[in-house]
Amino acid sequence: MYKRRTTFVFIPFSKMLFGAPMPSKNNEKTYWEMVDRQKGILDENQQIKLKESQITVIGCGGIGGAVLEMLARMGVGKLRIIDKDFFEISNLNRQIMSNIKSIGRPKTEVTKKELQSINPSIKIEAFNEELNNENVHQILKSSEIVIDALDNLLTRIIVSRYAKETDIPFIHGAIHGTMGQVTVITPDTPSYEELFKLPSQGEDLTEKITSNIMKLNKEVPPVISPVPNIVGCLQAFEAVKIITGKGHPIMAPNVLIFDLAKEEAFSVIRF
Repeated sequence: MYKRRTTFVFIPFSKMLFGAPMPSKNNEKTYWEMVDRQKGILDENQQIKLKESQITVIGCGGIGGAVLEMLARMGVGKLRIIDKDFFEISNLNRQIMSNIKSIGRPKTEVTKKELQSINPSIKIEAFNEELNNENVHQILKSSEIVIDALDNLLTRIIVSRYAKETDIPFIHGAIHGTMGQVTVITPDTPSYEELFKLPSQGEDLTEKITSNIMKLNKEVPPVISPVPNIVGCLQAFEAVKIITGKGHPIMAPNVLIFDLAKEEAFSVIRF
């Protein structure tokens, strides 16, 4: 008699539920192996604080790509990333999340995939949109830290105001040519607008004030690869200092500035 052969195909339970693998115990093992070389710099409790933290990074370009990669590699547990742009060929000289295959693709989409390939444990919310007064609460709520990787002055003002009002540390970073700067702004420090003496300080963002701000933001600054990546790395470590209590953050009105074209490139000045 002919006997029918039955072939069993194993389908993981996680696939049946959601079509994607559930978090694996291997991810936990990988996580602790990944951060093993940080022992002696961060203790276990400090590392757990990083693992349980939620940081929002606004911008996935030159500065943002470096910030995000460093945070993922150091073991931050949750990230929110925001950027409305798509990768272009002119990004290749400095934006480490870009490559020739990513040209034309959303920066948030590419960045999320890259970060998850580095740190499989990381949880990422990606917003492929521009941050503004209407969505700032939705995007920044429940963040422990907000990191400024922006090239847009108006958005920077909106974010810095919201962060100050809601008691979220705001880590500012900016570049121009061979120069960069980094500082941390909180409710106990001068505001971003006060620190840099912007015309919007103490004013509602009316059409006139917004127009004046936009005039200050007309120039597209020159940039060379090391500069935004150094700024991003410095901002990432400022975040680590705030979350873990390790070291001393660079608090406004103190600002770390550098000019890579100079022999004595780095200094901290009081604005």
